[in-house]
Amino acid sequence: MYRKNLGGTKMKYAEGIKDFINAFNAFPLREEDLEEFYDDGTIEHRFGNKYVSDIQDIFEDCQEPSENNTFLLLGHKGCGKSTELNKMAKELKELGYPAHIVQCKTDLDLLNAQYTDLLILMGGAVLSLAEEIGCQLPKELSEKISLFWNTQTESEKVVTKGEEVSAEVGVGTGSLFNLVFARVKAGIKHSGETRNIYRTKINHRASDWLSLIEEVANEVTKKSDGKQPIIIFEELDTLNAKDAEDIFTNYTSILRGLSFPIIYTYPIASYYNPRFGALYEYYNIKILPMIRISNLDGTPYIQGINSIKSIVEKRCDLALFDGNTLDELIIKTGGSLRGLFNAINTAAKISIRKGIKTITGDETKIALSDKKNSLTSIENKYHEFLAEIQAGNHTQITDKEMLLEMMNAGVVIEYKNGPPDYDRWHDVHPLISEFLTAQGLSKK
Repeated sequence: MYRKNLGGTKMKYAEGIKDFINAFNAFPLREEDLEEFYDDGTIEHRFGNKYVSDIQDIFEDCQEPSENNTFLLLGHKGCGKSTELNKMAKELKELGYPAHIVQCKTDLDLLNAQYTDLLILMGGAVLSLAEEIGCQLPKELSEKISLFWNTQTESEKVVTKGEEVSAEVGVGTGSLFNLVFARVKAGIKHSGETRNIYRTKINHRASDWLSLIEEVANEVTKKSDGKQPIIIFEELDTLNAKDAEDIFTNYTSILRGLSFPIIYTYPIASYYNPRFGALYEYYNIKILPMIRISNLDGTPYIQGINSIKSIVEKRCDLALFDGNTLDELIIKTGGSLRGLFNAINTAAKISIRKGIKTITGDETKIALSDKKNSLTSIENKYHEFLAEIQAGNHTQITDKEMLLEMMNAGVVIEYKNGPPDYDRWHDVHPLISEFLTAQGLSKK
């Protein structure tokens, strides 16, 4: 019924206020959590139609061999991408597809990432899949991979998870290669000198490495009764927008040069960069919108608010929120699930310290004030731009560069309308709107 999350504690339903810290942690739902804690009623309130879903499109397209099988998935930080991708991976595995999620925050230095790093992790991912499904690689292929990393005859000790493993590298598959690759991955994340050596190797021999990855993928496909591997790169949407543009624009032919489906997450703010449009020719681009909590005219979107309530109800008894405190937390965090969970946790901690059993208006006010302070450190030069959006310019924003900056900062949020138009539109974060009004900067 519950599992260990990345923080080492078990996730479980919150029966009391003291359980909130666990139930509303910052981590996405993992595969073992989904049956108990996932709420499947959000799609209609993201896309405006319960039959329209970019996530479902990717899920279905991954099962059909295609030349257009390299995906960019865009979405705001905290909108639920990670949970949706975990759910997709789980369902693909249940259908017999070998799927693997690369945790880029764990395996990459995201402040210093290059396309070569992604190719290295791609190789590690297909090798991990080979081990997971018991796919024994041909000796010749194993030796070619070892030789590529100059380890064919090297006898070494590799330390992983506190255990020492002695191995004659280059003659086996599965865990042996994963142990070797643990060293390579550590190098691209932590060691500047080693990272440069590996990057240079990939730069000079990218086509050779891609061919080796393809060979491993073919072996995995044969072992899986003809079902291709599916690789998901998580958390790349936290890349700096310029770095993401450089990687995915300048190395398009390499990043989409493999035959099996690959899903890359991507910063949504980059959508408004003038160069982004060119990527549609090469990538299958999908967007996961926020759950909309208001309409274009500023009135509350009750269905969206109730949808987020259902997500919260999966994790706790709603009676633990006094009065309309949950509604206020949902509305003022703008549809961001991560923002909402962080605010709930802040309020819960204060309630626990007070010795009270519910979240009241006082704790809610403090939690939202804390979130507002984290958003309002923006420079004065942006206030005029934000005030224009607050006043009603939700769809005709001409300064795309500033829009990109404000979306990166989380102070402007993108939503998608329902019928009849299904258009995307923007609004300032509700707490920023409060700030503008309080400072006399509002143009409403």
